[in-house]
Amino acid sequence: MKKINKGFLSSLLIIPILAISLLLGNSIQKETITQPIQTIPPNSSFSIQFIDVGQADASLIQCDNHYMMIDGGNSEDSNTIYTVLKRNNINNLDIIVNSHAHEDHVGGLSGALTYATCDTILSPTDNFDSKAFENFKELADKNNGIIIPNINDEYSLGSAKIKILSLNIGEGNDSSIVLKITYGNTSFLFTGDAEIPSEQYLLSNNADIKANVLKVGHHGSSTSTSKEFLEEVNPEYAIISVGKDNSYGHPHKETMELLQKENITTYRTDIDHDILCTSDGNKVACEPYAMPETTNTKQDYILNTNSFKFHLPTCQSVEEIADHNKQYYNGTRQELINQGYEPCGICNP
Repeated sequence: MKKINKGFLSSLLIIPILAISLLLGNSIQKETITQPIQTIPPNSSFSIQFIDVGQADASLIQCDNHYMMIDGGNSEDSNTIYTVLKRNNINNLDIIVNSHAHEDHVGGLSGALTYATCDTILSPTDNFDSKAFENFKELADKNNGIIIPNINDEYSLGSAKIKILSLNIGEGNDSSIVLKITYGNTSFLFTGDAEIPSEQYLLSNNADIKANVLKVGHHGSSTSTSKEFLEEVNPEYAIISVGKDNSYGHPHKETMELLQKENITTYRTDIDHDILCTSDGNKVACEPYAMPETTNTKQDYILNTNSFKFHLPTCQSVEEIADHNKQYYNGTRQELINQGYEPCGICNP
């Protein structure tokens, strides 16, 4: 009878024990990385207003009476941004994010910085050869200057958290800051004009891009929002900031078909105009938003006593008014109309 080697027998016993240990270890590890339920304080509030600025981007985020702007539209939208902040009595912004240096994102931020101060101003660059960016930088330097963030940097806005997921993956549109805002158990993904190379970077680096709301990249262009990326984000809502009958054909047919196929509720600023998303920390609701009338709201205007036109202080026409015809006025729009003044056709005060 052949003798059984005791060492061999011991190793046979060790194998199932190791297998059980590995299974238990994996189970324990999975339990450890489970995300806890996020709680928010009582009386907390959160909203995002996607502002209709035509073929451009602008969003105002509010959390617990703290405010943040992501992009501001074109230079000609400075008046719109100024008016939105004035209407809401927002004289300080905690954070401004210029997703990238193209005018349709940075231009109107001059209107924001003309009306309000800002604590933190983020941009993927602090130098770009355009008048719109130079104006933005000049006003930013009067605050705390431009900060170029790093990937994984985090910021707070009241009870909400903002995380930088990517920036400067490439040039142009792919320099865009991609960030995620988390409020309780809900989240919102902003991608600027980031295109498929940036999306592939996020996917290959296992970035946490899942979100309830996706601000669709590059105005709905087919160069953004790949099928793989959209499936990973898996949003309930998609928001497209786009101009009516724009020359680019945005949003592209391919993007709209993909959003429809994935059964994602989609709003467009060219159709729905301003869009408001709110969250209670567990559920998100988005719908078109009708801004309140400003007829009886006092604000600053510049009068041309010669042409009997009134303007917002940021209106480009103000520089052309001769000093002896220029008058500063604080009051309501209706008061000026009653006095025979007409609103400027450029800034639409």
